Amino acid sequence: MRITICELPHEPALLARAWPALCRHAANEGSELVLLPEFAFSEPVWQAQTFDPAVWATAEAVCERWLERLPELQVAHVVGTRPISKGGKPFNQGFLWSARKTLQPLRSKVHLPEEPGGWEARWFTRGDPGFPAFRAGDLSFGLSICTELWALENCASYAQSGVAAILSPRATSPATLAKWLALGTVVAARSGAYSLSSNRVQADGSCGGAGWAISPDGELLAKTSADSPFCTLEIDLGQAAKACDTYPRYVFHGSSGSGGG
Repeated sequence: MRITICELPHEPALLARAWPALCRHAANEGSELVLLPEFAFSEPVWQAQTFDPAVWATAEAVCERWLERLPELQVAHVVGTRPISKGGKPFNQGFLWSARKTLQPLRSKVHLPEEPGGWEARWFTRGDPGFPAFRAGDLSFGLSICTELWALENCASYAQSGVAAILSPRATSPATLAKWLALGTVVAARSGAYSLSSNRVQADGSCGGAGWAISPDGELLAKTSADSPFCTLEIDLGQAAKACDTYPRYVFHGSSGSGGG
C-alpha cells in the first residue's frame, strides 16, 4: 500500500497554501492513504490553561468544514484526529475517512498531558483505553495518538494482533525530534509493524519537526522536513506479517524464530 506522511500547518493562510500542494503530491505519487497530523485543521486549543466552550465549538466547526474537503486528496483513505463532542464531553477522536464509506470514528485519545503548553487533560475527556486493530482496505493498523506512543506495553498487543502499521498523528516540538524518532524505532521493532507518523507545524515553533516512516526492523525509511513536507512510500504488508515471527517478537508470543542474541 502506498501511504503519505506529512507535516502540515493549521493556520488558515499557511494551510490554504499547503493543502493544494499536498493534494498534488498525493495524486502524483499514487497515494492510497494519507496520514494527517494530530488535530490537523484546528488550532492548538490545549495551549490554553482553561477550557473555553466557544473556542472548542469553533475548532469543531472549522474541522468539519475541512473534513468535507478530504475528497480533494483523491485517495482511498485518510486517517487523522478531530475535535468532537459526545454526550456534551469533548474528545480528541481518531477517524478513518474512506472514499466509499465516508467517515468512521476510531478510538479517542486516552493518555493526556497536563503541563504548560499542553493542557490536554483540561480540554479532552479521556477516551478509549483499548488499542484495537482497524482496517483501511488491505491495511490492518493500530492508532496511537502522539503521547500514546509512550505506552510501550501496547507494542505486545499490536504484535499479537498482527497489525501491519501503527499510525501516529502527532503535535510535537522540533526540540524533541530525536527522542520521538528513537521512540518510533522502538515501537516498530517491538511490534513488528511499520511506525508511521505525521506532525503539526506551527508558526510559533511550538510544534514542528519530522513526520516519519520506520520499517518493522527499525530502519528509518523516510522523514519529512520543511523543504520536503510530504513523503509517499510503499509499505510491504507481507514484510510486516512475517516480522511478527522474527526476533524479538517471537520470543514474547511463543512462536519459533531466529535472529536473537
